[in-house]
Amino acid sequence: MSNLEETKKDYTMKSLLTYAAPTILAMIFVSVYTMVDGIFLARFVDSTALAAVNIFMPIYALIFAIALMLGTGGSAIIAKKMGENNPREAQRDFTNIVVFGALLGLIIMILGLVFIRPILEVLGAGTSSLLFDYTFTYGQIILWTSPFLIIQGMFEALFVTAGKPKLSLLITIIGGSTNIALDYLFIVVMNMGVKGAALATSIGIVIPSILGIIYFLTSSKSLLYFTKFKFKWGLILESSINGSSEMVTNLSSSVVTFAFNFLMLKFIGVEGVAAVTIMLYAMFILTPLFMGYSVGIAPIISYNYGRQNVDKLKKIFKNSLVFITISSISIFVLSHLLGPYLIRFMAVQGSDVYEIAKNGFWFFSLSFLFMGINIFTSMLFTALSNGKISAIISILRTLVFVLTALLVLPPLIGINGIWIATPLAELLSVVVCTFFLFRNRKVYQYF
Repeated sequence: MSNLEETKKDYTMKSLLTYAAPTILAMIFVSVYTMVDGIFLARFVDSTALAAVNIFMPIYALIFAIALMLGTGGSAIIAKKMGENNPREAQRDFTNIVVFGALLGLIIMILGLVFIRPILEVLGAGTSSLLFDYTFTYGQIILWTSPFLIIQGMFEALFVTAGKPKLSLLITIIGGSTNIALDYLFIVVMNMGVKGAALATSIGIVIPSILGIIYFLTSSKSLLYFTKFKFKWGLILESSINGSSEMVTNLSSSVVTFAFNFLMLKFIGVEGVAAVTIMLYAMFILTPLFMGYSVGIAPIISYNYGRQNVDKLKKIFKNSLVFITISSISIFVLSHLLGPYLIRFMAVQGSDVYEIAKNGFWFFSLSFLFMGINIFTSMLFTALSNGKISAIISILRTLVFVLTALLVLPPLIGINGIWIATPLAELLSVVVCTFFLFRNRKVYQYF
């Protein structure tokens, strides 16, 4: 019996959480060690170094967006074929997607390294020579790992589809622990600054990617493993369309991060960019519960959709809504309890950066009340192979609504308009998600 079938007898809240738990924990751990990078830079270099990482973040997010697009979009197709009892084709599709992703990462690496200087100028790194030098050093090192970053991102979803979420968690912990240890060694002990942070992050990316490749090359008894294949451009296109919402989400975050940085540089300066970086780190550590759960159960949704188990889909949907509602309220409350401490980790209490981030966090944290249902709904339609609806939700939520709010609110109410933009966008997205859920309830019969 495959791991996707382990909970098929009764999709209780407990069984769903048990299946999704490794993915949730993996994403929480990724968030923690990502935040640790920021803490080391803020504490042992300076706020400009922290701002430099955020300036480069749109490029990092673009690369990871491609990984999520192929990984989540391909996983839905692969899991559906498993549900249709077609494992050989699922394995060939898996190999196709991973090889294509690696080649695409190689192309991105070459183009990124060739055009890095003009790219950084566009992103705003040229406002000071120190900021540009920091961003150039960090970005150049990260770009060398582009193929591995895409592979790692794809494997986050594909390990779950292969029925090995616990192995994915273990590999993530190995990579993340290495990153944290090397952050201390390179930044604190060896005083390598931004270069040390970039090297630590890169090594933390390469290790889990290689471990994942080794597993899928040697584990022929796994649900998924590398096999002979021929490129199927239709599969790549279908995976890309189906996973487009996840790509849109990350691409949009790149655009929105750029907009945040631009407005903060305009209203406050580099300290404002550092404050935004702290806010994004806080979001990274408080919201992976939503994404981890949604990604974790997506293969189960796709599998049962392939088998046309309507009763199972209804139970999954009902329990998921209960979990998302409870966790959204809990994270909102937790954000107010932990928020000041998270900010204090990366900014000295009483400093300009600390005060800017502290004042903005109250407004920004409202988004945690609405974010969960939006992430789950988008992932639900991806799992049901309806990439179109998923993409519409993501475009509106992470791009259209946020940018409109950033365009309208700051001129009217100043800096608070920047912080309010995200929660307002999440609230409007709940309305959109509710509309699509009700409109398509008879098509997919999830309630």
